[in-house]
Amino acid sequence: MGKTIEKLALESGDEIVYKTSQKIDPTALKKAEVAIDFSIAEAAFENISTCLKNGIPVVSGTTGWLEDYQKAVELCKKLNGSFLYASNFSVGVNLFFELNRKLAKMMKNQKDYHLHIEEIHHTKKRDAPSGTAISLAEDIVKESNHKTDWQLVGDKNETLPEYSIPISAERLKDVKGTHIVEYKSDIDAIEIKHTAFSREGFAKGALLGAKFIYDKKGIFNMKEVLKNLI
Repeated sequence: MGKTIEKLALESGDEIVYKTSQKIDPTALKKAEVAIDFSIAEAAFENISTCLKNGIPVVSGTTGWLEDYQKAVELCKKLNGSFLYASNFSVGVNLFFELNRKLAKMMKNQKDYHLHIEEIHHTKKRDAPSGTAISLAEDIVKESNHKTDWQLVGDKNETLPEYSIPISAERLKDVKGTHIVEYKSDIDAIEIKHTAFSREGFAKGALLGAKFIYDKKGIFNMKEVLKNLI
């Protein structure tokens, strides 16, 4: 992701003043107007905190670290900083999120349908389920009359309590990302699906987020960045 973001940024005339896969050097960081974090779960909170403490607006697309998300929010507020987090920066996925919310509203009283979320990613993706799948499930919970949580399952046919949304995660070679939300009854099925063909969609969204946030203060998400599209 970092290489793709760098490539697209340079193509659009932006300047990359610092990049690292190690501990951040604050002196080098301060050359930037905005930072984009696509790292690993273990490093995300420290990276975000370092940016905020040095007055650098930060955009993060790292998943698997959200147990510390609220701490990042509180630190941003305390320092009057700028922070944008999204589980997925793709414009298409954010349109998919909106479609998922609308479908969930329509299905909220349809108890005859069994709900299942499936996500498929490349073998190097460490976290499971994906942040995108979690966002899909949490949005459904907000709209549902009977779903209260989600659980990762090894088999899509695994039986869970009625109130839980099963999420299955599969890892295959060279898969950029596929997400499927399925409502299935004994007589039919309704399915929505998003398939990513390259990482450029995620990178373009992250760069849109960076351009959106660099001169603002506060906590932001992609829905605000894309408000004219969604």
